Amino acid sequence: MSDPEDPSDPPDSLIPYDEIVQDALRGVVRRVLADVAAAGGLPGAHHFYIAFRTRFPGVDLPAHLLERYPDDMTIVIQHRFWDLKAAADHFEIGLTFSQVPAKLRIPYAAITGFVDPAVNFALQFAVSVPDRPAPLPEPPPGPVGDGAPSGEGGEGGSNVVSLDFKRRK
Repeated sequence: MSDPEDPSDPPDSLIPYDEIVQDALRGVVRRVLADVAAAGGLPGAHHFYIAFRTRFPGVDLPAHLLERYPDDMTIVIQHRFWDLKAAADHFEIGLTFSQVPAKLRIPYAAITGFVDPAVNFALQFAVSVPDRPAPLPEPPPGPVGDGAPSGEGGEGGSNVVSLDFKRRK
């Protein structure tokens, strides 16, 4: 039993703060994609890497991509994309992979990482696929899709927000 006077043993929370914070930060991704869709393209040098779980419920991508990326995939949104739509719980986008066009549908809850290297901004999320434990992956060696940037963003401090909450049982 936990001692309410011992600060090293915090009480279990009945409020799911970790889920609330992750949902709020996924709202950042949702808003950014909605703004880009409304503007008809990316402003300035902005571009995005979006990593996600390919087998998360609601993810829809062509079979050849699922075969090649059975667990995780990172897409680049930069020069060549079309039909970007940001809905309340997912986004849709057209991208080219090895010169083959594809439509993707990705729920925000499937996203494990969002990076805008132009301004050194990143968000990282813990995601688990039902019936499969899914530890937070290391960033992939390189993004897939056309339009990968030639250089990674600047110097100075990093704006990475990493979320890896642990629940006490």
